[in-house]
Amino acid sequence: MKATPEAHDYSILIADDDTNCRQALRDIMEPEGFHTLLASSGEEALDIVRASDVHLVLLDMYMPTLTGLETLQLVRQIKTMLPAILITGDADESLIRQACQMRFYSVIPKPVSKNVVLYTVLRALSCVYGRR
Repeated sequence: MKATPEAHDYSILIADDDTNCRQALRDIMEPEGFHTLLASSGEEALDIVRASDVHLVLLDMYMPTLTGLETLQLVRQIKTMLPAILITGDADESLIRQACQMRFYSVIPKPVSKNVVLYTVLRALSCVYGRR
């Protein structure tokens, strides 16, 4: 599945405290033409959102200090409509309900599948930004 030719127009912020997971997500996104920004914590993700043009965030649920849910709550104070996808190894019904209430576009279970991540990211970008 090849991303749209306009993928280079989008910056994806990947926030995960697990270095290997962050790198794996970057290795999925960059060959498709996306520009990636990496954060190892919710606080670092907030700094990047403040300083950079970010089009979508991929947030790990369980990071030190701020969870993915808490990070999105703070991100939305900076960029109200920024689309977000939650990634977690613990996608139970309660967490999915909370993610829906916070307007996450989707919840992706770990370990992630390349096709699921790409499909979800492309759909979220298309829903929010339309076709470029």
